Amino acid sequence: MLPLLFSRRRFLKSLSHTALVLPLESVLGMERCGLLVAEETTPEKTRDLGVRFLDIAREAGLNAKIIYGGEHKNKYLLETTGCGVAFYDYDQDGWLDIFLVNGWRLEGFPSGQEPTSHLFKNNRDGTFTDVTVQAGLVHHGWGQGVCIGDYDNDGFDDLFVSYFGSNVLYHNNGNGTFTDVTVKAGVGGNGKRWNTGCAFVDYDRDGKLDLFVANYIDLDLATAPVPESGPCLYKGVMVACGPPGLKGGKNILFHNNGDGTFRDVSESAGILLSGATYGLGVLTGDFDNDGWPDIYVANDSAPSALYQNKRNGTFTDIAVEAGCALSPDGKPQAGMGVSAADYDLDGNLDIVKTNFAGDTPSLYHNLGGANFEDTTFSAGLGAHTQYLGWGCGFLDFDNDGWADILISNGHVYPEVEQLKTEAGYAQRKLLYRNLRNGRFEDVSESAGPGISTPSAARGCAFGDFDNDGDVDLVVSTVNGLPQLLRADSTAGNNWIKIKVLGTKSNRTGIGARLACLTTVPGETRPHRQTDEVRSGGSYFSQNDLRIHFGIGKAEKVDALEVRWPSGVVDTAKDVPANQLVVIKEGEGIISAAKFSGGTGRSGSRPAK
Repeated sequence: MLPLLFSRRRFLKSLSHTALVLPLESVLGMERCGLLVAEETTPEKTRDLGVRFLDIAREAGLNAKIIYGGEHKNKYLLETTGCGVAFYDYDQDGWLDIFLVNGWRLEGFPSGQEPTSHLFKNNRDGTFTDVTVQAGLVHHGWGQGVCIGDYDNDGFDDLFVSYFGSNVLYHNNGNGTFTDVTVKAGVGGNGKRWNTGCAFVDYDRDGKLDLFVANYIDLDLATAPVPESGPCLYKGVMVACGPPGLKGGKNILFHNNGDGTFRDVSESAGILLSGATYGLGVLTGDFDNDGWPDIYVANDSAPSALYQNKRNGTFTDIAVEAGCALSPDGKPQAGMGVSAADYDLDGNLDIVKTNFAGDTPSLYHNLGGANFEDTTFSAGLGAHTQYLGWGCGFLDFDNDGWADILISNGHVYPEVEQLKTEAGYAQRKLLYRNLRNGRFEDVSESAGPGISTPSAARGCAFGDFDNDGDVDLVVSTVNGLPQLLRADSTAGNNWIKIKVLGTKSNRTGIGARLACLTTVPGETRPHRQTDEVRSGGSYFSQNDLRIHFGIGKAEKVDALEVRWPSGVVDTAKDVPANQLVVIKEGEGIISAAKFSGGTGRSGSRPAK
């Protein structure tokens, strides 16, 4: 082997990540000649993390194949993005159900064989039943994202699904059925847009949920370029063209009129003033701690956007000056999924974003006031450039009171099956454990086959589907069955789970900020964790709306604080561990369901 001239990371950092399709034949030539070598990494020693993730989707009854584009070759970029998934307690029985968005194929399907999105009801015994038909949710098309929120404040969370074409808003009737109210509500779009990530957000804090929908490309399949037209190449292989060279889409903000209808305020709210385009993952959060929700969008092959809420019905894109738009060397990235948490307990919401292969994820540390520094490499997330990330999230997988990171991976082009230079079309996930000092360690190989087994993943959602006190994961794949990754824990740590009910604020409590204070032996200050109730997130997906805090060996929470969008603050003190509490705005805890323990899966169920 020739001497090491410079690392692969250093070389790749010198490249622009502004395109999904890059002319990398020269890079391949250098690799073949030995001029580039992959950075050496120390193999992870398998250790007992106290938690293992197992894929139980088949035995749980999640038997619906997710169809999306051609299986081995794609003609258009539309066939590559895949779908989102939701953990969604649609019937308010305290058990998370699952909604799977589904897609389409260019050639269509015979009558009666069309793929549809699926709603799976939780049977409370580790299995699910497909109730799509009886719920009234049969719908066909190029499905993209899903987000949840009670837009009419009737006590039942409603369902929004974004599409290439016309979006769909389903009103939850409260009896296990849904009504398509898209036309009445006015959120379907013009039928020609490529709608992607979405989130309900009460941006003006009037107690009614508004709706933000990102847009990717203004795509017309009749005139869109095909692989041969360029030709469009990825490492010498013809692949779908774009997004560079294609007309970027514009994001949409719908204002809730309070009468079951919405109006498009994208222009008057300043959303269209931003040059942001190629939008995918959507994340809401109060990033500057002013009490008003901001909106972050992971853009593909363009600078990401951070729409700062100006508290007067308008937004300004501050991502570049805030330091969360670009790579460390100031270049656009191919952003996909995005999530937020206060991973270092400084009271500020930080951001993790997934990117294209040849790049790393992005970790933006919030210094306060929505000023970010890129800590990807210093925090330990820069070791893997071979994976292409999609869904992601902060989760406390071992309930030690510190937010960890999980990233779902899979290549965008099925044609990479022809290449031996890639990590594959199906790729393993990455699990990073929080070391409590601003750094993370890769523990993926020790986290069980649910993490280490490759899959062609796209959207993923986080939630405790079996109510045993640890956080599980549901993953949407491309042209395969979904994954349901059950976390089996022997860590013995405790936790608390909180469901919020708004009164003056929106009923779902979206935008509420929660703080969990516990006492850690040997520390002089309380261990203060912070999170927010949010709609959407990850990649096109919806997490459990209940907030989950791991609290380590603490047997109680010293104080739970809820700061509602209305400005009301509720506080509960000395709350016993290992239970779900319901906090109602202005009233505090109104109910609690004691779970059987914090030691992980042992058949534990809420007390009756």
